[in-house]
Amino acid sequence: MTSKPIETLRGGLPDRYLTPEDIAALLAVPIETVYHWRKQRTGPPGFRVGRHVRYDPAAVQAWVREQTAHDAA
Repeated sequence: MTSKPIETLRGGLPDRYLTPEDIAALLAVPIETVYHWRKQRTGPPGFRVGRHVRYDPAAVQAWVREQTAHDAA
């Protein structure tokens, strides 16, 4: 009997690396915006795994907090 890995929530985010599609859905922006942010280095920090881009949920949370603090100032 095999079991599926269970995703747990950490601060409202899944406990796994996020895809660009996850980021777009999470922030309710078009996927093109996520790719543009990456190209301009203005969005959440991502990293490559082969050809694929992934995002650490903790880094995404920190980026969102930074954006919130920047806008509040």
